[in-house]
Amino acid sequence: MDYLNAGLDLVQSRLAWVATDPFDWKLYLQLTSWGVCLFESYLLLRQFPLYSKTEPPPVLKDHFKEEVFKKSQAYGKDKAKFSLLAGFYKQIVDSIFIHFGMVAWSWKAGGWIVGKFGYGPEYEITQSIAFAFTLFFLSSLPSLPLSIYQTFVLEEKHGFNKMTPQLFVTDLLKSWAVGFVIGAPFLAGFLAIFKWAGSRFVPWLMAFLLIFQMSMVVLYPTVIQPLFNKLSPLPEGDLRSRIEALASKLKFPLKHLYEIDGSKRSSHSNAYFFGLPWSKHIVIFDTLIKQSKSEEVEAVLAHELGHWYYMHPTKLLSVSQLHIFSILALFPAFLRAPPLLRAFDFPPQVAAKPPTIVAFLLYQMLLTPLEAVVGILMNAVSRKFEYEADRFACELQNKLGDSKMADMGDRLGRALTALHVENLSTVWVDWLYSAYHHSHPTLTERLRALEGYKAAAAAEKTAVEKKEL
Repeated sequence: MDYLNAGLDLVQSRLAWVATDPFDWKLYLQLTSWGVCLFESYLLLRQFPLYSKTEPPPVLKDHFKEEVFKKSQAYGKDKAKFSLLAGFYKQIVDSIFIHFGMVAWSWKAGGWIVGKFGYGPEYEITQSIAFAFTLFFLSSLPSLPLSIYQTFVLEEKHGFNKMTPQLFVTDLLKSWAVGFVIGAPFLAGFLAIFKWAGSRFVPWLMAFLLIFQMSMVVLYPTVIQPLFNKLSPLPEGDLRSRIEALASKLKFPLKHLYEIDGSKRSSHSNAYFFGLPWSKHIVIFDTLIKQSKSEEVEAVLAHELGHWYYMHPTKLLSVSQLHIFSILALFPAFLRAPPLLRAFDFPPQVAAKPPTIVAFLLYQMLLTPLEAVVGILMNAVSRKFEYEADRFACELQNKLGDSKMADMGDRLGRALTALHVENLSTVWVDWLYSAYHHSHPTLTERLRALEGYKAAAAAEKTAVEKKEL
């Protein structure tokens, strides 16, 4: 711990100027956030011409009917137009908020709210909670028209929306309520650690965040998601038998197998697993079950079990912990920095003793360009894991010694193609756009890789058979 603290102290000594030297942080934030916005717009403009192609890539030509491909291109073009306009709209709103000091206004409003209940400025944590939710509502309201348009115009136009206006409003209110019920105690605990640990908060706060993350792994699918979707045991039948048999052979600790009513809101489909190391649950969207054959759904789950087999969730959690540590390690320099708050229009009496939540929020906003780079790196790691999970599915025949799994790679390829067809997913993707936005390889890339994995698995099987002879 002494080495850790010494290292953190060295970092803070290099950043000591933040707490003393005037700097136009507002201008910096405006320039960097607009820089990210313009870069994302540039990526969309790189991608946009690909929606004018009249034929799918050669490897997909036999899988996409002409009519379906045209619909896919039209859907992609409409989403790109929406993303371009929505990106500029959100950036303009954010710039207005920053320019007119809405963060400082929200802190003042939070103080007024808690004052109505008899709490004064000395109750920093209470005011911080009021501030956080005031700012959240202020920033959420301008984005509501975008959500409404995306759901009831864009998705409706292309046949994916199943949500009613009543359900939309209900979901919105539920999400706000859940956010408050979970967010308020989380924020209170988060800020209490700062007060208790002082300048040595980094390891304690990391432990707190890790415990919260692990708690949410269990609470979200078991408590929160059922507020929005119905999870039912997957009915007895061929699909359930296939999945349970596969889980048993791999010693996957399957406790529950659920079907979720994703069709209640959308025609898009998915499947995933969650849980603690000794107790896992698999969830399959009803749309996936309707759109694919049992053996293809089994292949999708084989891919998901590949993530478990190679401990990808644990590895991603470790990477995220390193990311969190790097953020927290730099934060102390901004924690007690009056020039930072003054740059964002806070009055001198507040800036002189910066509230922790305000300093942390402003600090996170200043990390905008860095987080864009981190996102690209995280996508690269995620894409590597996706390839490994695909390879796992192709190698199941050899890993389990089961000849019935010999065509698992073919089944996975068909399932991925069917998902893209049903979801009208874009099949022509610019490489730079994909690197920035996509955590998964493109369909063309995955199908090409699957061919290599299948050939390697067949060669390995042949080599083993010859060795046995």
